[in-house]
Amino acid sequence: MQQIGDHSEANKKLILFDIVLITFMSTLDTSIINVAMPRMVDALSTTTQLITWVVTIYLIVISSTILIFGRLGDLKGISKIFICGIGLFTFGSALCGLSGSLIILLMARMIQGIGAAATMATSYGLITQVFPINERGKALGISGTFVAIGSMTGPTLGGFIVDALSWHYIFLINIPFGIFGLILAIKVLPKPVPKAKETLDIKGALLFALTIILLFFSLNIGGTVGYTQPVIMLCLSLSLISFVAFILIENKCKAPLLQLSIFKSTLFSLSIFCGFISFIAIGSFTIIQPFYLENALNLSPSTTGLAMIVYPIFLSVVSPISGYLSDKIGSKMLTFLGLTLLSFSLFLMSSLTETSPIWLFIIFVIIMAIGNGLFQPPNNVLVMSSVSDDKIGIAGSVNSLVRNIGVVFGVTMSTNLLYLQMSNKIGYPVSNFVKGRADVFIFGMKSVYLSVAFICAIGAIITAIRFLGKKPHKINAEDSPNF
Repeated sequence: MQQIGDHSEANKKLILFDIVLITFMSTLDTSIINVAMPRMVDALSTTTQLITWVVTIYLIVISSTILIFGRLGDLKGISKIFICGIGLFTFGSALCGLSGSLIILLMARMIQGIGAAATMATSYGLITQVFPINERGKALGISGTFVAIGSMTGPTLGGFIVDALSWHYIFLINIPFGIFGLILAIKVLPKPVPKAKETLDIKGALLFALTIILLFFSLNIGGTVGYTQPVIMLCLSLSLISFVAFILIENKCKAPLLQLSIFKSTLFSLSIFCGFISFIAIGSFTIIQPFYLENALNLSPSTTGLAMIVYPIFLSVVSPISGYLSDKIGSKMLTFLGLTLLSFSLFLMSSLTETSPIWLFIIFVIIMAIGNGLFQPPNNVLVMSSVSDDKIGIAGSVNSLVRNIGVVFGVTMSTNLLYLQMSNKIGYPVSNFVKGRADVFIFGMKSVYLSVAFICAIGAIITAIRFLGKKPHKINAEDSPNF
């Protein structure tokens, strides 16, 4: 049986390269489509409201199936599921690029989303399986860097592709990289480890998928029609009922989809919760900053794009360093410092106005990138090192699920709070930037950043209690008896 960390240095580098390549592609396709949507509306003879489903359906499919693939990874082998995911993602990308109608495009995006979910669910587990505990932080840091780069550079890269070619190529560009990644994965990934003969929990899978679909549908449509509409309230209620039924079934099932016992680990649960908080902050910042730069500061789209690149650039530098440090000095102190800086940067963001110089904004963004870069890799190490090796697939999928849900909640919460506060300020309901009234937007933005900063501060306090409650030390084989 292949032992964790039992790989040559050259082989480990090739495996990590393949993982980050596919990770970059799957996260890139979450945001790269945004700038292409206006062109797609005309090309596909559809509406702006309907075209947004090209983005939404991808996120819904990923989030509703990611636990299934995490569990399948534990049952069938995470390498096998990762390879299948690459194939499906590449095939779905080809179908997206060749689509001539909205219906076909949406079906293709669903296939693409299923493939992305399989790779996202197993990427953390693969790294945990391949890299020994004293190298895991750095590897997870590098992987986390490409998650951030893929998410943040999507609009910029998509703009260049759409201008130079056409919207089809934001999908077609995935094909050569996907084929290369598939061939490399088949050659270098560890052979699947024999698993116990258990079956997939179909009831749990269906209930969880229903929970996520109804929740995301409610959040997406509710932001447009209002959350007090009967259909939205019904969907939210059904989502809650479905989730409760899911938990009840998982507690009774002999081989559940989600082994709730992993949450008995305080380290795992707190790390997942703090990760969720950090992604709420990222989602809020991602949705607010373009409006601030273009509408409040009146910057050009190209200048805005350059300003938005600052975050992933600094994150890509800090994350591997943070991962390396977590291997040397332990993870808990770094997670505390990272969340503290993240909270501090958001408090600083709340002080920005329509007259603030762009360099001040960039300084605040750099502080945010450093904070998040310090936090994410060590937190991922804590999550993945707190479970036994037969549960790394489901642990990795939970970690990825929390990332997606956190970003969606951040976007939803921040936009609703923004427009609520803007409406209160101006005296009538608004759902967009009010031309000539940058002060109204600044008022709403300030409330958003202060709220998210407060949430991150709670996360920092939790990590401080965890850090101070036990003498910090490096996670090693004794900390995780399964390794």
